[in-house]
Amino acid sequence: MTDSPQAGAAGRPEADPGEPSGTAAEREAGAPAEPAVPVAVAAAHQRGLLAGFFRQAARRMRAPLPGAQPRIRFEMPPVQDEEAEAEADAAAPFGEPGPRMSSKHPLYIGFMGTVGVGIALGLYYIASHTTQLLLWILAALFISLGLDPVVRWLEARRVPRAVGIAATILSLLAVLGAFFGTLIPTMVDQVSQLVDDVPRWIEDFVASDFYRSIDEQFGIKERVTEELQKLGENSAAVTNVFGGVLGFGTTVANSLFGVLVVVVLSLYFLSALPAMKAWAYRLAPRSRRARVEALSEEITGSVGNYVIGQVCVAALNATYAFIVMGLLGVPFAALLAFVVGFLAFIPLVGGVVAGVLISVIALTAGWQTAAALAIAYFAYLQFEAYFVSPRIMQKAVAVPGPVAVISVIAGGSLLGVLGALIAIPTAAAVMLLIREVFIARQDRH
Repeated sequence: MTDSPQAGAAGRPEADPGEPSGTAAEREAGAPAEPAVPVAVAAAHQRGLLAGFFRQAARRMRAPLPGAQPRIRFEMPPVQDEEAEAEADAAAPFGEPGPRMSSKHPLYIGFMGTVGVGIALGLYYIASHTTQLLLWILAALFISLGLDPVVRWLEARRVPRAVGIAATILSLLAVLGAFFGTLIPTMVDQVSQLVDDVPRWIEDFVASDFYRSIDEQFGIKERVTEELQKLGENSAAVTNVFGGVLGFGTTVANSLFGVLVVVVLSLYFLSALPAMKAWAYRLAPRSRRARVEALSEEITGSVGNYVIGQVCVAALNATYAFIVMGLLGVPFAALLAFVVGFLAFIPLVGGVVAGVLISVIALTAGWQTAAALAIAYFAYLQFEAYFVSPRIMQKAVAVPGPVAVISVIAGGSLLGVLGALIAIPTAAAVMLLIREVFIARQDRH
């Protein structure tokens, strides 16, 4: 018969509470005593407590504030299929709606005609009083469509859209900052040199034989002196001069405010472009929604590719002009290169205007320099038209030459520089709609 545990425990010598744990045999054999809790287990326990603390803190930070309400968002209503609509109609507690009033009823025609005229007048009043804002919105939308292909390219490589937008904007700002940081000091020096040289040019012109002969025939010096005296004596003229200065300052302030508004709207449009497209597509009937989406994606994609391509063409044009003017010793090369790049954004006519302008200014360095610059620059324009632009614009828009010229002139006449910039994408969109909608409908009949 085996001894009970109590008996076994009573038979063993009792351990001193102050001594480390271990069996009596181990102590007698001189074996080292093991700690009650291993060090690795204690460290793991501490790490678990620390991780639990951080998880609890993160959970509390994600929890809404007491009394806070969720942000109201405009959500898209779900698309209902025919079965869901049938179930909703069957579950209507107040019965089926009655038939609509006939569209040929005189009351219906008169009421809807009055409402249509009122809406048209209201839209005309709003558009006529918010023309500047509409132009800012149009410019911001144009810029956002131009940057959208870059963001979508980053999205295709598993970059989140927010990160792609931030990277695109920061890269653009870095390029612009480096460009203007390098260009502005040179431009300031050259503008100061131009201001210093203007009096000398005037003195040389006054001392020339050509001016003397004209002055002897028409008395230009006396007439200019008389007009200046009248201007100084006329208080209204002086007031108009100061009013013009104040008006110029107001124009500069409004321009800076407009630039700020366009930049902010461009960021908002770029971030919300997928949602804006989704809302716009839902306005079309469900039977035609796929076709509307396909045409809209084609138009917006062509606009974005056109903007990026035009930026590349303008940058190459300005770089080539700067190199040629630097080699020929044309004065104010950096300033003129900036003007060339700005004018090159205007399709078709911008490069020609820039070439004439820099050739005329190059006459100050001699007619040989002006002739060499004109030949080199206009030769590059031909090379650009047949080799550079077709390769850069191969994924952009394709518009026939006469349509492009007419659209640029019409856009410039209506909206100025902005109209000239968006003229070709607009013409391409109109031609696409005519081909896919009107001509396709005519071919079916």
